[in-house]
Amino acid sequence: MDKRAVKAWIMYDWANSAYATTVLAAVLPVFYASVATSTLDKDTAASYLAYTHSIGMLCVALLTPLLGTLADLSGRKGEFLRVFAITGIVATLGFSVIGEGDWLLASTLLVLTTIGFAGGNTFYDAMLPDLVPAERRDTVSSKGYAYGYIGGGLLLAVNLLMIQQPGWFGMPSTLAGTRLAFISVSLWWLLFSLPIFRYAPRRPASPELPSSVTGYAKVGVRRLRQTFGQIRRFPQLLRMLVAFWFFNDGINTIILMATIYGTSIGIGTSDLMLALLITQFIGFPCTLLLGAWAQRWGAKQVLLVSLSVYICIVILGYFMTQALHFYLLAGLVGVVQGISQSTARSLFSNLMPAARTGEYFGFVNITGKFASIFGPFVFGYVGQITGSTRWGILSLIFFFVAGIAVLLTVKVQKGMQDAQSADQEELERLQGIGAAGNGKDVTFTG
Repeated sequence: MDKRAVKAWIMYDWANSAYATTVLAAVLPVFYASVATSTLDKDTAASYLAYTHSIGMLCVALLTPLLGTLADLSGRKGEFLRVFAITGIVATLGFSVIGEGDWLLASTLLVLTTIGFAGGNTFYDAMLPDLVPAERRDTVSSKGYAYGYIGGGLLLAVNLLMIQQPGWFGMPSTLAGTRLAFISVSLWWLLFSLPIFRYAPRRPASPELPSSVTGYAKVGVRRLRQTFGQIRRFPQLLRMLVAFWFFNDGINTIILMATIYGTSIGIGTSDLMLALLITQFIGFPCTLLLGAWAQRWGAKQVLLVSLSVYICIVILGYFMTQALHFYLLAGLVGVVQGISQSTARSLFSNLMPAARTGEYFGFVNITGKFASIFGPFVFGYVGQITGSTRWGILSLIFFFVAGIAVLLTVKVQKGMQDAQSADQEELERLQGIGAAGNGKDVTFTG
């Protein structure tokens, strides 16, 4: 195990979480509404932002499975990660020049940052089996999320000061402080990505690796079709995927709708931002601690507990009436959000054939993105027909209960055996191709 590469992998979560916290969660929604779409009415501005998010995620969903396949064939997931990360970094920097009414440019940049951030994470997640053996993945995966919490939280705290106290940073106004915040995120993302750019692991290239762009496309499409067809060979992976569709939809809906829900019941903006910081800083130690528990007791068991806590969060959210309650719920989310995501990632990596993690994580990405439309829809629809967002938040219990029910059927050890058998068959197949092509054996590390 290359310790430098593992540290670099963990540090990338520290790097790109600044985008997730400052840009996606805290600053960009307000900046988009007050500056980029200042010439539009509020309802139109909100619709444009929603459409932009949808377009960005659709692009990611369509791109990453094919690119994941090509990354597997070439053995160069790190280089694909670099391209996506730099795309996101440059586009984030572009937010600093957005003027009043520049909604089209802002939307274009948001699509690019979404592609860079979410697309890069597909290759980042797929590196985990290349870096560490199965028995270490729970710990390393949780460390990545934990460092992401603290890194994103630290820069968010500084960014909020830039915006609320711009004079401390030599800025003449809140708008200037906001622009500086965007610049700081892009520089932070770039600086702490340099280690993974240098030390990203490489796997041996496949003998099927084509020599032309057209050949890449043909082989990539063929293997992607095989992935759709072969996933039924891995029933435990398929069950995990179905469980993930449910509970991840619930988690993402809470992340996306928490601020809107808090506002609808009268929680102030400053309280909402402070609660976001609380989530980040509680998430750091709790993800590390629970990651160690997952190493000892098993990722599935810890994930089940964390999803049960989410059910409690939803019920408590229904009864929430004041800012103090929102702070308490933010703390609970901080306890379980990182570990639920990190254990899901490590479980997936254990149930996938090591030779095809890029395309399988791409498959998880595309299906997960399409599945994620249902949580916000149910939240909005239930809230609309009942006239209360409280019933909308309560409706999310269904996603967690369904996710737990399916997850209970996943047999992790059997799934790992299936994945290892597939890797052995792939090794033998590639050795046969290599021997037929040049009389030499093909080496393969899994």
